[in-house]
Amino acid sequence: MSTTAEHSLRIGEVAELTGTTPRTIRYYEEIGLLGGAEDRAQGKHRCYTGADIERIKEIVRLRDLLGLSLEQLSKLLDAESARAELRREYHQADDPATRRRILEQSLGHIATQLELVRCRRRELEQLEAELVAKRERVHELVQALDR
Repeated sequence: MSTTAEHSLRIGEVAELTGTTPRTIRYYEEIGLLGGAEDRAQGKHRCYTGADIERIKEIVRLRDLLGLSLEQLSKLLDAESARAELRREYHQADDPATRRRILEQSLGHIATQLELVRCRRRELEQLEAELVAKRERVHELVQALDR
């Protein structure tokens, strides 16, 4: 979808497009996952852009995929935003030393993202191991009954 500033949407429309609720969108703004709450006066309607819609979709995708807490999700998205800014800087830079500095900063943000994903993966692997052990125990109990 290519929503531009000329074609901005109201919160109900955005909620429908992103599979969320207006309350969820307002909450994401309040906790800083989605910018813009400070850009409008109290009681005024906020209009959302295509970039806002994409950000909400990414928040929902990562929330559902990784099962991260909102704090962890915020860290992950902050690192992604920082990387996007570094990409812009990189493409504008001509100096190799500046490009190196930008790439090294990007590596730090990627490390943060990887650690969050790996932590979640370890938690899932632990849960899987526990369930496999429980299944094995139940199989043993069933076999004991058959003797």
